[in-house]
Amino acid sequence: MTLHVLYLVHDLADPAVRRRVLMLSAGGARVTLAGFRRRDNALAIVEGLRPMELGVTADGRFAQRLGAVGKACLTVGRMLRRVERPDVVIARNLEMLAVANRAVAAFGGEVPVVYESLDIHRLLLRTDLVGRALREAEARLARKAKLLITSSPAFVENYFRPLSGLDLPVLLLQNQVLTLGDEADVPPRARQHRDGKPWRIGWFGALRCSRSLAMLSTLSRAMGGRVEVVLRGRPARSELKDFDNVVAAAPFMTFEGSYRNPEDLPAIYAGVDFVWTIDFFEEGQNSSWLLPNRLYEGCRHGAVPIAMAGTETARFLEDRRIGLVLPDADGSRLQELFEGMHEESYRHAFDAVARQHPSLWTIRRSDCEAFVKRLAALSTSTKDAPAGTLLSQPIAIKEDYHDG
Repeated sequence: MTLHVLYLVHDLADPAVRRRVLMLSAGGARVTLAGFRRRDNALAIVEGLRPMELGVTADGRFAQRLGAVGKACLTVGRMLRRVERPDVVIARNLEMLAVANRAVAAFGGEVPVVYESLDIHRLLLRTDLVGRALREAEARLARKAKLLITSSPAFVENYFRPLSGLDLPVLLLQNQVLTLGDEADVPPRARQHRDGKPWRIGWFGALRCSRSLAMLSTLSRAMGGRVEVVLRGRPARSELKDFDNVVAAAPFMTFEGSYRNPEDLPAIYAGVDFVWTIDFFEEGQNSSWLLPNRLYEGCRHGAVPIAMAGTETARFLEDRRIGLVLPDADGSRLQELFEGMHEESYRHAFDAVARQHPSLWTIRRSDCEAFVKRLAALSTSTKDAPAGTLLSQPIAIKEDYHDG
């Protein structure tokens, strides 16, 4: 019997939502998608699915989002009347847990809920009354959940185990590139000799870090055309209010708009030599713990990653002896790195990335099937399942997650 998944999301336009829908479908599941639309985005069909809109939210406006979630909790039961009872409900982010619980109640209960948390919001990490209240709310809303999905072991080590109060098994599902065809085992294509062309750094995906923007802008200007910076993706204009002006004023920096993931990844990464994986947006917290999409995307397509020491990304790279790790956030260190960059040192860095097995960077159809099988096991064992226990080591879909 085909597993029916109700997927509740905080932002229907998030490219990662599309990737998860693709993954569920490739694994054999049938998906019903519902969630919030960000104010400036038209409601769109996602891989043949017409999502159900639960409301409209805005970037950076937490109070407004809470209000929208509260309204959705009151109306979701009515909206789901024509939806067949799902086998599993996946709630992406904390606010969707509240909606998921109301949805399950509308279906008569006993539908397992999966909590998908791929970022730890800074409000959850506060030590004051607000932080404690949010963590208590998270624990309360996740009380009937059967599984936690997260993307980095550092999230478990630094938040879920010591602070969250959750009592759930953990499934580690990395932000790897979804690769469903025969190209899954093909290594990155060798880069052509540069012949004096400028080095190109790609910063792709969710662009939200003003400090990264400033560092890369300064570098491109200081290098006088020897380094070019290419930006692509979705700028968080609530955080990068002067984004367009900064890019326009930088003579060797360009913004080339959005792209489709995974379809456009080979082309956009073929156009750069390095991938910027650094994020100071929530420095010392979420940004230090995450393993970003661009890490896997860049390495899969032969771009050499640049990371910051002391982060989970740097630990990941150092374990595998690949990539370039800056010792600190001093922009002069970045300039020194490229002042000393030459063809031989780049070729050595590229070869180290290219030697890694492609499965380190990709999610294949077999991984999708394993994921859906794991969800199906929740559905068949809901009535008899004991309370979960937060595992000392998360279970990963892929056996080769950490081979350093």
